[in-house]
Amino acid sequence: MRRREFIAGLGGAAALPFTALAQQAERRRIGILLGLAESDSEGRARLGAFLQSLQELGWDDRNIQIFPRFTDGDADRARALAAELAALAPDVILTSGASTVGQMLQATRTVPVVFAGVADPVGAGFVNSLARPGGNATGFTSYEYSLSGKWLDLLREIAPGVKRVAVLRDPAISAGTGQFAAIQTAAHSLGVELSAVNVHDALEIESAIGAFARAGSGGLIVTTSAAVLAHRDLIIDLAARHKLPSIYYAGFWVVGGGLASYGPDYVSQYRRAAGYVDRILKGSKPADLPVEAPTTYQLCINLRTAKALGLAVTPALLARATEVIE
Repeated sequence: MRRREFIAGLGGAAALPFTALAQQAERRRIGILLGLAESDSEGRARLGAFLQSLQELGWDDRNIQIFPRFTDGDADRARALAAELAALAPDVILTSGASTVGQMLQATRTVPVVFAGVADPVGAGFVNSLARPGGNATGFTSYEYSLSGKWLDLLREIAPGVKRVAVLRDPAISAGTGQFAAIQTAAHSLGVELSAVNVHDALEIESAIGAFARAGSGGLIVTTSAAVLAHRDLIIDLAARHKLPSIYYAGFWVVGGGLASYGPDYVSQYRRAAGYVDRILKGSKPADLPVEAPTTYQLCINLRTAKALGLAVTPALLARATEVIE
């Protein structure tokens, strides 16, 4: 089967009730819980990379069933969908992001779970250690918290006039407080005034960013969380509206109109996650598969956004960029 047919068939599998799927030939079952909307382009890119890699490893709709679920960044929905997937008792579940992984592991401590894009799985209690996870979960970290400080360095390099920085974070997850702490350490040495903007809903985000921007000389750092991701378009629009130079954790924000980003290649993590799913389907246990760190990081810059903000990106910074949008 060709890749596009396999991926296109995913929508049909998602729509079929479990009883209908069970009537088909016996196949291995893979649950998927993503903290994005089903229509989100980034989510589909990640899922497509995962499915393509699975197919290259010999798995397609002849020998696996896919049960995808999308939380839209909503914690209550994530809790309900995690319970639903656990009740299906698939052979393995793919998930990502601290809040979504947390919900999945609350729902099951027996079904194998492979995660991607988690900043601190040990601190969050998902695994005992990176080398020896010890439970039913393993996967791939997004970065160490120290990387968060580099976002502030990048912001000051691209927008030297920034004296105040608002940090969008989800305080309900360990990554939210951990990332903010790393940025706070860097801010102290640079003499930058830091403000935390807690992310709960669209009205709170809009009000907090608007109030912050009124004082001038401000910039924005957007940290990782499903709650932040659910409001991606709004955050990019607010940064443009209030003329706030902004740094993000992944390139898809920059493709969508954000100024710049530095972080791992999240799509590649889903390709690597397919390898762990393959090993688990062939008998390996998550407890024995070490949690792995990113292998590549990407610097992305949107020159159109820089021009709209009146910023001149230096040739030295452009030379370091992985992707430049003109």
